[in-house]
Amino acid sequence: SGFDFALPQGEVLCLVGHNGAGKSTLLKLLFGLLTPSAGRITLRGHPLQPRPDAMAREGVAYVPEGRGVFPGLSVRENFALALWSARLTGAEAEARTEEVLEVLPRIREFWTRRAGTLSGGQQQMVSVGRALLSRPSILLLDEPSIGLAPKTFQDLMAPIRALQQRIGMSILLVEQNVGEAFAVSDRVAVMKSGRMIFEGVPAD
Repeated sequence: SGFDFALPQGEVLCLVGHNGAGKSTLLKLLFGLLTPSAGRITLRGHPLQPRPDAMAREGVAYVPEGRGVFPGLSVRENFALALWSARLTGAEAEARTEEVLEVLPRIREFWTRRAGTLSGGQQQMVSVGRALLSRPSILLLDEPSIGLAPKTFQDLMAPIRALQQRIGMSILLVEQNVGEAFAVSDRVAVMKSGRMIFEGVPAD
């Protein structure tokens, strides 16, 4: 209600708030998994009605809460499915895979294992790595720290932050783990009951 915010290019914006504040709902609206009843969404200055396929083509990637890996498939097969979905084949698919494995090299350690046998942190790496295959300019991350120890969360986010700063990617990070999330964020927005009640920098 009365919600208005912007995600500038090259910024990590952390969205925090109580359970049920509307954080995950906002990400689903932005990616086209839900349809807004009112209001306007713009991407690079142009109004649009988000749909997942259209947002993916526009360089937006979404990592849902709860990881969302295919447990019966190997990590390699999870990646192959994402490459197929993005219509990437041959040398281009191999190059994209290698790029992601350079950012998150630990994935190589469990590359041939079934995703369902991995720890929570490993599954989260696979989920984020799969999203990075599309070389997104905008990454929507919903509660990546759920079930992870603080160090595991930092091991995941530090290379993503380094990549973000190197290529100027924008990240909208929804998190409950405030201290860890603020360490990798440029700006913070606080939601309460579907409204934004604060916007500032982590130090504030």
